[in-house]
Amino acid sequence: MLRITLLQSNLFWHDSVANRAMLEEKLFNLPEPTDLIVLPEMFTTGFTMAAQAVAEPMNLTTFRWIRQMAAQTGAIVTGSYVVKENGHFFNRLIWMQPDGQFDTYDKRHLFRMAGEDAIYTAGTRRLVKEWKGWRICPLICYDLRFPVWSRNNASLDSNPGQVTKEPNQSSSFDYDLLLYVANWPAARRNAWNVLLQARAIENLSYVVGVNRVGEDGNRDGGPGHLYTGDSTVIDFKGDVLFRHSDTEIIHQQTLSLDELRAFREKFPANLDADSFTLLR
Repeated sequence: MLRITLLQSNLFWHDSVANRAMLEEKLFNLPEPTDLIVLPEMFTTGFTMAAQAVAEPMNLTTFRWIRQMAAQTGAIVTGSYVVKENGHFFNRLIWMQPDGQFDTYDKRHLFRMAGEDAIYTAGTRRLVKEWKGWRICPLICYDLRFPVWSRNNASLDSNPGQVTKEPNQSSSFDYDLLLYVANWPAARRNAWNVLLQARAIENLSYVVGVNRVGEDGNRDGGPGHLYTGDSTVIDFKGDVLFRHSDTEIIHQQTLSLDELRAFREKFPANLDADSFTLLR
């Protein structure tokens, strides 16, 4: 069993101090112990293209805050924020264990309609981590629209232009739980809801999406973008176990690895998956 905690929250625009304080208070008041805590995309700032103004180097304030939160809660803490490294900006997810061991995932698919691709550097590797017997793959927002990158039982190496999938391969899977952290606006909420279910069905996996609520500061003579949350937990059959819209919430859900494995044994659709090669 895995107990996962979703933090659907409003975010203060470009105010990392306020966001860390707000989230820290929520984490200190969790109703039950948990194994995995999921924060939204760019949880210190909101989804912003002002990378030069808000970016942090690795191993400074937000990184140390995540490490402290993981140690104090005894859980994995994950979410993304803006990082500057070697002269490049990244929309970087941190995967922080309670013992201080960590890994990172840089957003692969950058949202060109907001100019993210012109400011940030795309990631080159997918991340799959093991935790308490589970294999977990965390991705970021716009990645949701690209099924090849999130494909279960695919072979993805560190070369972003090479993805291969062999037919009728072993029934083993890359992951058991697919995570998406997001700032997904209300204008496209239907796509969010539909695609989360699709990713669960096609990958025979639990899928969890954690989005923000409220209004951001991306204004051009009018109101900012509105977010309705719709943070969701979906099982391996595509059934929605939880979804919450419009308001802040802390939700804890227990997932069953035994039930997942039993369904995969009964319905091994992965064995009939198509062979493909992606070249970019």
